[in-house]
Amino acid sequence: MAIISAAGLARTFQTSNGPVEAVRGIDLCVAPGEILGFLGPNGAGKTTTLRMLTTLLPPTGGAATVAGCDLVRDPAGVRRRIGYVAQSSGTDPQIRVHEELVTQARLYRLPKAQAAARVEEVAHELELTALLDRPCGALSGGQRRRLDIAMALTHRPDVLFLDEPTTGLDPGARAALWRLVRRLRDDHGTTVFLTTHYLDEADELSDRLVIVDRGVVAAEGTPAALKERHTGSAHASLQDTFLAITGRGATPADVTPVAV
Repeated sequence: MAIISAAGLARTFQTSNGPVEAVRGIDLCVAPGEILGFLGPNGAGKTTTLRMLTTLLPPTGGAATVAGCDLVRDPAGVRRRIGYVAQSSGTDPQIRVHEELVTQARLYRLPKAQAAARVEEVAHELELTALLDRPCGALSGGQRRRLDIAMALTHRPDVLFLDEPTTGLDPGARAALWRLVRRLRDDHGTTVFLTTHYLDEADELSDRLVIVDRGVVAAEGTPAALKERHTGSAHASLQDTFLAITGRGATPADVTPVAV
């Protein structure tokens, strides 16, 4: 049974120049415990799709369920079952790491004792224990991203959405986050929905890829299968495969919701 399922998911924006179809009908099926790489050129509709699946933006067409909850009829249920890590950190630089984590746990209505225990657990899992008394503003880039992910995991979500999680990180911090993502899948069965414009990252981490272009799914499959199908060699680079599918280079995620 799919943990994320979408059929004809669509979003049209009304602008002064008329309607703009940012997403024209996305079909998705993501298995529990899968790391899905969700890729596309700038303006392909991937960020708009991500915003819909995380209830930040209502769809104008189609249907979807996330972790057993209907996206339109039960958005609160979706939010209770997912974690979301945005491109930029939302932490207060003056607040201690421990306080940020406890606050996040309490926002998910964990009782005080349970919140405290969960903070200790997630801090240990993400190697933040030694940083709990440090102000968030004093963390390095890699430490901040680990904190962002820890905050998204305080309520043990079934699905973790990661939006460009390693942008701006040095190679060591990127590698550490890759190990963390694999561990979440392998040790806890967490489903990870990953958007990234680093194709080596998508190739390395993803069990399966979905490539969108112009608001629809252009291709999907394992990295090896897509390479074989679109370049003739399972040993081709994902960059060459991506270009063969879309005819365009991979660029950072959509920066405006009306991009198509």
